[in-house]
Amino acid sequence: MLLHGCKPGFEEALARELAGMGHLATKRGRGWLLSTGAPAAETALVEDIGADLCFATFTAAAPAWLEASSVNALTGALRDWFAAAFRTVRVGDAGWPAVFLAAPEIEGLGGRVRVFRDAWLAGMAPRMGRVFRLVRTEDVAPMTPGTGLLAYFTEFNQLHTATRFRGWGQRRMRDDPQAPSRSYLKIEEAFLIMGREPGQGETVTDLGAAPGGWSYAAAQRGAQVTAVDNGPLKAGAANHPLIEHLKTDAFKHRPEGEHGCDWLLCDMIEDPRRVLGEILLPWLDHGWCRRFVVNFKVGHGDPVALVERLRDPRHGLAARCATLRLRQLHHDREEITAMGERRLGPPF
Repeated sequence: MLLHGCKPGFEEALARELAGMGHLATKRGRGWLLSTGAPAAETALVEDIGADLCFATFTAAAPAWLEASSVNALTGALRDWFAAAFRTVRVGDAGWPAVFLAAPEIEGLGGRVRVFRDAWLAGMAPRMGRVFRLVRTEDVAPMTPGTGLLAYFTEFNQLHTATRFRGWGQRRMRDDPQAPSRSYLKIEEAFLIMGREPGQGETVTDLGAAPGGWSYAAAQRGAQVTAVDNGPLKAGAANHPLIEHLKTDAFKHRPEGEHGCDWLLCDMIEDPRRVLGEILLPWLDHGWCRRFVVNFKVGHGDPVALVERLRDPRHGLAARCATLRLRQLHHDREEITAMGERRLGPPF
């Protein structure tokens, strides 16, 4: 059995994504669902660093369900459960994460969970001695699969808990007052999930750049940016010394030079089929970029069908990419963000 978190309203999309991987959704609530699959497949989703889920925010193995009538009673129940479950766990010097999460859109639940977390930590410290001194409290489940405590509150006195879990990288990012738009938060989140970002001296092409949030993020890291858009750049992107603004059609733009650019960025309000077919696939096939972050607007379309299209081993991105991550970011709305690196060798 696996527990998955997701954005409220996308439970069905996550269930369908999991079904395509051989996992059956058995129960769901607002912002979460349970699934079952073959033991090897369940282990892979939690343990395999290369595993990928678009719509999940975290995945936990063998979750337990706890319910009590008060904070004190629930705190005691989680202490007892965790002490028993952790007896067979080996902890290294790097420590272990303790993650306390609240299901989204339940008023007051986040504050209740923080009170619960502090009470639980205070009560567990004398019970576990040296091992407890290695605890790390974290706001989101870490992307590296590991052992610790995850407590996911679905109501004020109800939670799922597990000791083996991993996050899929989504998190709230800190805004920059000089960033031209909210979309800046999406690219910052994408770089975090990729584990890579544009660096000093690298070249970036940002298609559909205006008002310049993604160009600004790359230029702040020292990259040389070509921002392509007929619209104006604003705030920190306007007149930035590392940003060249080309006022032209992003769909018609082609890179100069034999080797293209290091990064392709694209966040446009366009039909995702057009962005894929007229921008991302040609840029990969011709070797015009090494890495990319491209945002697709789902709108009234089918988000699962789009993910399947992007993952298609023959006609999508999988055959073209050495690494590929598809995510519905924390800062995405009705969107999916694709991040990856082109496969080395001749263009596709």
